[in-house]
Amino acid sequence: MNRDAPDATREAAGEPLPPRQDADHSGPGGAAVPLSLYVHFPWCVQKCPYCDFNSHPLRGALPEDAYVDALLRDLDFELAEGERRPLISIFMGGGTPSLFSDRSIGRLLEQVSRRLSFSKGIEITLEANPGTAEAGHFRGYRAAGVNRLSMGIQSLDDAQLKRLGRIHDAAEAVQAYASARDAGFDNINLDLMYALPQQELAGALADLDGLIALQPEHLSWYQLTLEPNTAFGANPPPVPDDDTGWAMQEAGQQRLAAAGYAQYEISAYARGGRQARHNRNYWEFGDYLGIGAGAHGKSTAAAPFAIRRRARHKHPRHYQQHAGGAAALQTQQSVPAAERPFEFMMNALRLNEGFAPALYTTRTGLVWDPLTPAVQAAQRRGMLEADGQTVRPTALGRRYLNGLLQLFLEP
Repeated sequence: MNRDAPDATREAAGEPLPPRQDADHSGPGGAAVPLSLYVHFPWCVQKCPYCDFNSHPLRGALPEDAYVDALLRDLDFELAEGERRPLISIFMGGGTPSLFSDRSIGRLLEQVSRRLSFSKGIEITLEANPGTAEAGHFRGYRAAGVNRLSMGIQSLDDAQLKRLGRIHDAAEAVQAYASARDAGFDNINLDLMYALPQQELAGALADLDGLIALQPEHLSWYQLTLEPNTAFGANPPPVPDDDTGWAMQEAGQQRLAAAGYAQYEISAYARGGRQARHNRNYWEFGDYLGIGAGAHGKSTAAAPFAIRRRARHKHPRHYQQHAGGAAALQTQQSVPAAERPFEFMMNALRLNEGFAPALYTTRTGLVWDPLTPAVQAAQRRGMLEADGQTVRPTALGRRYLNGLLQLFLEP
Protein backbone atom coordinates (compact mmCIF):
# COMPACT_ATOMS: atom_id res chain seq x y z
CA MET A 1 0.00 0.00 0.00
CA ASN A 2 1.12 3.55 -0.72
CA ARG A 3 -1.16 5.33 1.74
CA ASP A 4 1.83 6.35 3.88
CA ALA A 5 4.00 7.74 1.11
CA PRO A 6 3.08 11.40 1.80
CA ASP A 7 3.89 10.99 5.49
CA ALA A 8 7.17 9.28 4.68
CA THR A 9 8.07 12.29 2.55
CA ARG A 10 7.31 14.65 5.41
CA GLU A 11 9.50 12.54 7.69
CA ALA A 12 12.41 12.83 5.30
CA ALA A 13 11.90 16.58 5.13
CA GLY A 14 11.80 16.83 8.92
CA GLU A 15 8.25 18.19 8.95
CA PRO A 16 5.67 17.23 11.57
CA LEU A 17 2.81 15.00 10.53
CA PRO A 18 -0.57 16.67 9.89
CA PRO A 19 -2.97 16.83 12.85
CA ARG A 20 -5.67 14.20 13.04
CA GLN A 21 -9.13 14.37 14.51
CA ASP A 22 -9.17 13.45 18.18
CA ALA A 23 -10.64 10.11 19.21
CA ASP A 24 -12.34 9.57 22.56
CA HIS A 25 -10.49 7.04 24.70
CA SER A 26 -12.04 7.90 28.05
CA GLY A 27 -13.64 5.38 30.34
CA PRO A 28 -16.89 5.81 32.27
CA GLY A 29 -16.81 9.15 34.06
CA GLY A 30 -14.65 10.71 31.36
CA ALA A 31 -11.22 9.79 32.74
CA ALA A 32 -8.74 9.15 29.95
CA VAL A 33 -7.15 5.71 29.94
CA PRO A 34 -3.33 6.09 30.00
CA LEU A 35 -1.46 5.19 26.81
CA SER A 36 1.91 3.47 26.39
CA LEU A 37 3.84 2.34 23.32
CA TYR A 38 5.45 -1.07 22.97
CA VAL A 39 7.97 -1.59 20.16
CA HIS A 40 9.12 -5.12 19.34
CA PHE A 41 12.53 -5.93 17.87
CA PRO A 42 12.38 -9.59 16.82
CA TRP A 43 16.04 -10.50 16.27
CA CYS A 44 18.56 -11.99 18.69
CA VAL A 45 22.02 -13.50 18.40
CA GLN A 46 20.71 -16.95 19.28
CA LYS A 47 17.48 -18.37 20.66
CA CYS A 48 17.66 -19.25 24.35
CA PRO A 49 16.21 -22.70 25.15
CA TYR A 50 13.67 -21.30 27.65
CA CYS A 51 12.46 -18.38 25.50
CA ASP A 52 8.90 -18.41 24.16
CA PHE A 53 8.93 -14.78 23.00
CA ASN A 54 8.83 -13.84 19.33
CA SER A 55 12.58 -13.91 18.69
CA HIS A 56 14.51 -15.02 15.63
CA PRO A 57 18.25 -15.71 15.43
CA LEU A 58 19.83 -13.17 13.13
CA ARG A 59 20.98 -14.53 9.78
CA GLY A 60 22.99 -12.04 7.77
CA ALA A 61 22.96 -8.28 8.09
CA LEU A 62 20.53 -6.57 10.45
CA PRO A 63 17.98 -4.55 8.38
CA GLU A 64 18.09 -1.57 10.72
CA ASP A 65 16.84 1.20 8.44
CA ALA A 66 14.21 -0.94 6.73
CA TYR A 67 12.83 -2.16 10.04
CA VAL A 68 12.63 1.31 11.58
CA ASP A 69 10.84 2.46 8.41
CA ALA A 70 8.36 -0.40 8.87
CA LEU A 71 7.82 0.53 12.52
CA LEU A 72 6.97 4.10 11.58
CA ARG A 73 4.54 2.98 8.87
CA ASP A 74 2.95 0.69 11.42
CA LEU A 75 2.63 3.52 13.93
CA ASP A 76 0.99 5.75 11.32
CA PHE A 77 -1.53 2.97 10.65
CA GLU A 78 -2.36 2.91 14.38
CA LEU A 79 -2.71 6.68 14.55
CA ALA A 80 -4.94 7.00 11.48
CA GLU A 81 -8.05 6.60 13.66
CA GLY A 82 -7.32 9.78 15.57
CA GLU A 83 -5.21 8.72 18.56
CA ARG A 84 -4.04 11.89 20.34
CA ARG A 85 -3.30 10.85 23.92
CA PRO A 86 0.19 11.59 25.22
CA LEU A 87 2.45 8.63 25.87
CA ILE A 88 3.30 7.90 29.48
CA SER A 89 5.91 5.27 28.56
CA ILE A 90 7.73 3.59 25.69
CA PHE A 91 9.18 0.10 26.00
CA MET A 92 11.48 -1.35 23.36
CA GLY A 93 11.60 -5.11 23.84
CA GLY A 94 12.54 -8.22 21.96
CA GLY A 95 14.34 -10.18 20.84
CA THR A 96 17.33 -7.99 21.48
CA PRO A 97 16.74 -4.29 20.81
CA SER A 98 20.35 -3.50 21.71
CA LEU A 99 21.40 -5.14 18.43
CA PHE A 100 20.16 -1.88 16.90
CA SER A 101 22.50 1.09 16.87
CA ASP A 102 21.91 4.20 18.93
CA ARG A 103 21.44 6.02 15.61
CA SER A 104 18.45 3.83 14.72
CA ILE A 105 16.95 4.04 18.21
CA GLY A 106 17.38 7.81 18.12
CA ARG A 107 15.66 8.10 14.74
CA LEU A 108 12.78 5.98 15.95
CA LEU A 109 12.23 8.00 19.11
CA GLU A 110 12.55 11.31 17.30
CA GLN A 111 9.91 10.28 14.77
CA VAL A 112 7.59 8.94 17.47
CA SER A 113 7.82 12.33 19.19
CA ARG A 114 6.67 13.99 15.95
CA ARG A 115 3.55 11.86 15.94
CA LEU A 116 2.59 11.74 19.61
CA SER A 117 3.28 14.04 22.53
CA PHE A 118 5.28 12.75 25.48
CA SER A 119 3.90 13.21 28.98
CA LYS A 120 6.08 14.94 31.54
CA GLY A 121 8.50 12.42 33.00
CA ILE A 122 7.87 9.82 30.29
CA GLU A 123 9.65 6.53 30.94
CA ILE A 124 11.55 5.24 27.88
CA THR A 125 12.97 1.75 28.37
CA LEU A 126 15.31 -0.26 26.16
CA GLU A 127 16.01 -3.93 26.74
CA ALA A 128 19.73 -4.67 26.50
CA ASN A 129 21.55 -7.96 26.79
CA PRO A 130 25.16 -8.07 27.99
CA GLY A 131 27.41 -8.80 25.05
CA THR A 132 25.24 -7.00 22.47
CA ALA A 133 25.65 -3.38 23.57
CA GLU A 134 29.05 -1.74 23.76
CA ALA A 135 29.78 1.11 26.14
CA GLY A 136 29.58 3.63 23.30
CA HIS A 137 26.11 2.41 22.44
CA PHE A 138 24.92 2.99 26.00
CA ARG A 139 26.04 6.60 25.78
CA GLY A 140 24.30 6.91 22.43
CA TYR A 141 21.07 5.37 23.72
CA ARG A 142 21.06 7.80 26.64
CA ALA A 143 21.65 10.76 24.31
CA ALA A 144 18.81 9.52 22.08
CA GLY A 145 16.32 9.83 24.93
CA VAL A 146 16.32 6.36 26.50
CA ASN A 147 16.15 6.95 30.26
CA ARG A 148 15.73 3.40 31.58
CA LEU A 149 17.57 0.19 30.75
CA SER A 150 16.34 -3.34 31.36
CA MET A 151 19.23 -5.80 31.29
CA GLY A 152 18.77 -9.55 30.96
CA ILE A 153 21.38 -10.87 33.40
CA GLN A 154 19.44 -14.06 34.38
CA SER A 155 22.30 -15.49 36.50
CA LEU A 156 25.81 -14.71 37.73
CA ASP A 157 26.83 -18.36 37.60
CA ASP A 158 28.77 -19.06 34.40
CA ALA A 159 27.70 -22.71 34.36
CA GLN A 160 24.05 -21.68 34.61
CA LEU A 161 24.46 -19.05 31.92
CA LYS A 162 25.82 -21.73 29.61
CA ARG A 163 22.87 -24.03 30.38
CA LEU A 164 20.50 -21.14 29.67
CA GLY A 165 22.07 -20.49 26.27
CA ARG A 166 23.17 -16.97 27.18
CA ILE A 167 25.95 -15.41 25.11
CA HIS A 168 27.53 -13.54 28.05
CA ASP A 169 29.33 -14.61 31.20
CA ALA A 170 29.04 -13.13 34.68
CA ALA A 171 32.01 -10.78 34.25
CA GLU A 172 30.54 -9.38 31.03
CA ALA A 173 27.20 -8.83 32.76
CA VAL A 174 28.79 -6.83 35.58
CA GLN A 175 30.87 -4.84 33.08
CA ALA A 176 27.81 -4.04 30.97
CA TYR A 177 26.04 -2.75 34.07
CA ALA A 178 29.04 -0.58 34.96
CA SER A 179 29.16 0.78 31.41
CA ALA A 180 25.48 1.71 31.60
CA ARG A 181 26.11 3.59 34.84
CA ASP A 182 29.08 5.38 33.31
CA ALA A 183 26.85 6.38 30.38
CA GLY A 184 24.54 8.21 32.77
CA PHE A 185 21.70 5.75 33.34
CA ASP A 186 20.22 6.23 36.80
CA ASN A 187 17.24 3.91 36.31
CA ILE A 188 18.20 0.31 35.56
CA ASN A 189 16.28 -2.94 35.88
CA LEU A 190 18.09 -6.26 36.09
CA ASP A 191 16.33 -9.53 35.21
CA LEU A 192 17.22 -12.58 37.28
CA MET A 193 15.74 -16.09 37.24
CA TYR A 194 15.66 -18.73 39.97
CA ALA A 195 14.78 -22.44 40.09
CA LEU A 196 17.28 -22.98 37.30
CA PRO A 197 18.46 -26.42 36.14
CA GLN A 198 20.24 -28.24 38.99
CA GLN A 199 20.12 -25.09 41.12
CA GLU A 200 20.04 -25.28 44.90
CA LEU A 201 18.85 -22.67 47.38
CA ALA A 202 22.36 -21.42 48.08
CA GLY A 203 23.02 -20.87 44.39
CA ALA A 204 19.80 -18.93 43.86
CA LEU A 205 20.55 -16.66 46.82
CA ALA A 206 24.15 -16.14 45.70
CA ASP A 207 22.86 -14.90 42.35
CA LEU A 208 20.43 -12.58 44.08
CA ASP A 209 23.04 -11.24 46.50
CA GLY A 210 25.33 -10.51 43.56
CA LEU A 211 22.71 -8.37 41.83
CA ILE A 212 21.63 -6.63 45.03
CA ALA A 213 25.26 -5.62 45.53
CA LEU A 214 25.13 -3.75 42.21
CA GLN A 215 22.26 -1.62 43.61
CA PRO A 216 20.02 -1.33 40.56
CA GLU A 217 16.85 0.68 40.99
CA HIS A 218 14.68 -2.29 40.00
CA LEU A 219 14.93 -6.07 40.04
CA SER A 220 12.70 -8.48 38.14
CA TRP A 221 13.15 -11.80 39.95
CA TYR A 222 11.11 -14.64 38.56
CA GLN A 223 11.00 -18.40 38.44
CA LEU A 224 12.11 -20.26 35.33
CA THR A 225 9.12 -21.89 33.66
CA LEU A 226 9.39 -24.62 31.05
CA GLU A 227 7.14 -23.35 28.30
CA PRO A 228 5.79 -25.45 25.42
CA ASN A 229 7.28 -24.75 22.00
CA THR A 230 10.72 -24.14 23.50
CA ALA A 231 13.82 -26.32 23.60
CA PHE A 232 13.41 -26.74 27.36
CA GLY A 233 9.76 -27.60 26.86
CA ALA A 234 10.63 -30.34 24.37
CA ASN A 235 13.55 -31.68 26.42
CA PRO A 236 13.03 -30.58 30.04
CA PRO A 237 16.16 -30.19 32.15
CA PRO A 238 16.13 -31.23 35.82
CA VAL A 239 14.80 -28.24 37.76
CA PRO A 240 14.02 -27.81 41.48
CA ASP A 241 10.67 -29.12 42.70
CA ASP A 242 7.85 -26.78 43.71
CA ASP A 243 8.75 -26.80 47.41
CA THR A 244 12.35 -25.85 46.68
CA GLY A 245 11.21 -23.15 44.27
CA TRP A 246 8.92 -21.73 46.95
CA ALA A 247 11.75 -21.80 49.50
CA MET A 248 13.90 -19.85 47.05
CA GLN A 249 11.16 -17.30 46.57
CA GLU A 250 10.51 -16.81 50.29
CA ALA A 251 14.19 -16.51 51.19
CA GLY A 252 14.80 -14.18 48.27
CA GLN A 253 11.92 -11.91 49.23
CA GLN A 254 13.42 -11.56 52.69
CA ARG A 255 16.83 -10.70 51.20
CA LEU A 256 15.29 -8.11 48.89
CA ALA A 257 13.23 -6.48 51.63
CA ALA A 258 16.27 -6.25 53.90
CA ALA A 259 18.16 -4.52 51.08
CA GLY A 260 15.42 -1.91 50.65
CA TYR A 261 13.64 -3.41 47.63
CA ALA A 262 9.87 -3.20 47.99
CA GLN A 263 7.88 -5.89 46.21
CA TYR A 264 4.99 -4.27 44.37
CA GLU A 265 4.13 -7.07 41.92
CA ILE A 266 4.61 -10.83 41.91
CA SER A 267 8.08 -10.67 40.36
CA ALA A 268 8.93 -6.94 40.55
CA TYR A 269 10.94 -5.16 43.24
CA ALA A 270 11.91 -1.49 43.36
CA ARG A 271 13.86 0.80 45.64
CA GLY A 272 13.41 4.52 45.91
CA GLY A 273 9.95 4.22 44.37
CA ARG A 274 11.38 3.38 40.93
CA GLN A 275 8.56 1.10 39.84
CA ALA A 276 8.24 0.25 36.15
CA ARG A 277 5.68 2.73 34.84
CA HIS A 278 5.20 0.83 31.57
CA ASN A 279 4.49 -2.47 33.28
CA ARG A 280 2.21 -0.82 35.82
CA ASN A 281 0.12 0.45 32.93
CA TYR A 282 -0.32 -3.16 31.77
CA TRP A 283 -1.22 -4.35 35.26
CA GLU A 284 -3.70 -1.50 35.75
CA PHE A 285 -5.40 -2.41 32.46
CA GLY A 286 -4.26 0.70 30.65
CA ASP A 287 -3.92 1.05 26.89
CA TYR A 288 -0.85 0.47 24.76
CA LEU A 289 -0.06 0.68 21.10
CA GLY A 290 1.95 -2.30 19.89
CA ILE A 291 4.16 -2.00 16.82
CA GLY A 292 6.72 -4.42 15.45
CA ALA A 293 6.68 -8.08 14.47
CA GLY A 294 4.42 -10.00 16.84
CA ALA A 295 3.54 -6.93 18.93
CA HIS A 296 0.23 -6.78 20.78
CA GLY A 297 -1.84 -3.68 21.49
CA LYS A 298 -4.93 -2.74 23.49
CA SER A 299 -7.15 0.28 22.96
CA THR A 300 -10.21 1.55 24.84
CA ALA A 301 -12.92 3.54 23.08
CA ALA A 302 -15.88 5.39 24.55
CA ALA A 303 -19.45 5.97 23.34
CA PRO A 304 -20.07 3.09 23.00
CA PHE A 305 -17.52 1.61 25.37
CA ALA A 306 -15.31 -1.00 23.73
CA ILE A 307 -11.90 -2.62 24.19
CA ARG A 308 -10.00 -3.77 21.12
CA ARG A 309 -6.93 -5.97 20.93
CA ARG A 310 -4.62 -6.25 17.95
CA ALA A 311 -1.64 -8.50 17.26
CA ARG A 312 0.89 -8.22 14.43
CA HIS A 313 2.22 -11.09 12.37
CA LYS A 314 5.25 -12.62 14.02
CA HIS A 315 7.53 -13.28 11.08
CA PRO A 316 9.80 -10.28 10.48
CA ARG A 317 9.74 -10.57 6.69
CA HIS A 318 5.94 -10.70 6.48
CA TYR A 319 5.66 -7.87 8.96
CA GLN A 320 8.07 -5.61 7.08
CA GLN A 321 6.32 -6.24 3.77
CA HIS A 322 2.88 -5.32 5.13
CA ALA A 323 3.58 -2.81 7.92
CA GLY A 324 1.41 0.24 7.45
CA GLY A 325 -1.75 -1.65 6.54
CA ALA A 326 -4.24 -4.16 7.89
CA ALA A 327 -2.34 -7.03 6.23
CA ALA A 328 0.27 -6.74 9.00
CA LEU A 329 -2.38 -7.69 11.57
CA GLN A 330 -2.62 -11.34 12.51
CA THR A 331 -5.63 -10.82 14.78
CA GLN A 332 -7.99 -7.99 15.64
CA GLN A 333 -10.89 -8.45 18.02
CA SER A 334 -13.11 -6.71 20.52
CA VAL A 335 -13.03 -8.01 24.08
CA PRO A 336 -16.56 -9.16 25.00
CA ALA A 337 -17.99 -7.74 28.21
CA ALA A 338 -18.14 -11.25 29.68
CA GLU A 339 -14.35 -11.64 29.35
CA ARG A 340 -13.34 -8.26 30.76
CA PRO A 341 -13.61 -9.13 34.48
CA PHE A 342 -11.15 -12.01 34.16
CA GLU A 343 -8.79 -10.02 31.93
CA PHE A 344 -8.77 -7.14 34.39
CA MET A 345 -8.19 -9.40 37.40
CA MET A 346 -5.47 -11.35 35.60
CA ASN A 347 -3.48 -8.11 35.50
CA ALA A 348 -4.55 -6.08 38.54
CA LEU A 349 -4.29 -8.92 41.05
CA ARG A 350 -0.58 -9.19 40.30
CA LEU A 351 -0.10 -5.92 42.19
CA ASN A 352 0.55 -6.23 45.93
CA GLU A 353 -1.42 -3.05 46.63
CA GLY A 354 -4.37 -4.24 44.56
CA PHE A 355 -6.78 -1.75 43.04
CA ALA A 356 -9.82 0.42 43.73
CA PRO A 357 -13.19 -0.85 42.46
CA ALA A 358 -13.59 2.50 40.69
CA LEU A 359 -10.56 1.62 38.53
CA TYR A 360 -12.28 -1.60 37.50
CA THR A 361 -15.30 0.36 36.26
CA THR A 362 -13.18 2.94 34.44
CA ARG A 363 -11.05 0.36 32.66
CA THR A 364 -13.70 -2.27 31.85
CA GLY A 365 -16.88 -0.22 31.42
CA LEU A 366 -18.64 -2.56 33.85
CA VAL A 367 -20.21 -2.04 37.26
CA TRP A 368 -18.56 -3.63 40.28
CA ASP A 369 -21.52 -5.24 42.09
CA PRO A 370 -21.69 -8.50 40.06
CA LEU A 371 -18.17 -9.36 41.28
CA THR A 372 -19.14 -9.22 44.95
CA PRO A 373 -19.85 -13.00 45.28
CA ALA A 374 -16.44 -13.90 43.80
CA VAL A 375 -14.68 -11.37 46.04
CA GLN A 376 -16.46 -12.71 49.12
CA ALA A 377 -15.54 -16.29 48.17
CA ALA A 378 -11.89 -15.26 47.85
CA GLN A 379 -12.06 -13.52 51.22
CA ARG A 380 -13.41 -16.66 52.88
CA ARG A 381 -10.44 -18.57 51.48
CA GLY A 382 -8.01 -15.97 52.79
CA MET A 383 -6.89 -14.97 49.29
CA LEU A 384 -8.25 -11.41 49.10
CA GLU A 385 -8.66 -8.42 51.37
CA ALA A 386 -11.38 -5.88 50.58
CA ASP A 387 -12.35 -2.84 52.61
CA GLY A 388 -14.68 -1.00 50.24
CA GLN A 389 -11.89 1.25 48.99
CA THR A 390 -9.30 -1.30 47.87
CA VAL A 391 -9.21 -4.92 46.79
CA ARG A 392 -5.82 -6.55 47.27
CA PRO A 393 -4.44 -10.10 47.15
CA THR A 394 -3.07 -11.60 50.36
CA ALA A 395 0.24 -13.46 50.45
CA LEU A 396 -1.79 -16.66 49.99
CA GLY A 397 -3.61 -15.15 47.02
CA ARG A 398 -0.35 -14.14 45.38
CA ARG A 399 1.14 -17.59 45.90
CA TYR A 400 -1.90 -19.31 44.39
CA LEU A 401 -2.83 -16.62 41.91
CA ASN A 402 -4.18 -19.04 39.32
CA GLY A 403 -6.59 -20.46 41.87
CA LEU A 404 -7.67 -16.97 42.86
CA LEU A 405 -8.29 -16.02 39.25
CA GLN A 406 -10.46 -19.08 38.72
CA LEU A 407 -13.06 -17.45 40.95
CA PHE A 408 -13.51 -14.67 38.40
CA LEU A 409 -14.08 -16.90 35.40
CA GLU A 410 -17.60 -17.08 34.02
CA PRO A 411 -19.30 -20.30 35.26
